[in-house]
Amino acid sequence: MLELAIGIILGCCALGAGAAMIAGIGPGIGEGNAVAAACEAIGRQPESKGDVTSTMLMGCAVAETTGLYALVIAILLIFVAPRMLVNILMDAVGK
Repeated sequence: MLELAIGIILGCCALGAGAAMIAGIGPGIGEGNAVAAACEAIGRQPESKGDVTSTMLMGCAVAETTGLYALVIAILLIFVAPRMLVNILMDAVGK
């Protein structure tokens, strides 16, 4: 019975890490849209290239943090959470 509980903990941590990494899709789509809009804006008004580029880079940096947060959460769910949760289970069972 204890092995089943440990297996469920490990499986749920792996599923949670995979779900967290789905958040990596959002920054890619958002940054692609931002670059496309910036290229279109530069094509319409080439003299504003510096302003558009700096604003686009700042927006892409902010959007990328979402993917980095998702990566940190996934790493924690893979390497830290299983040991913590198994230790809590073992303390609750008394082993």
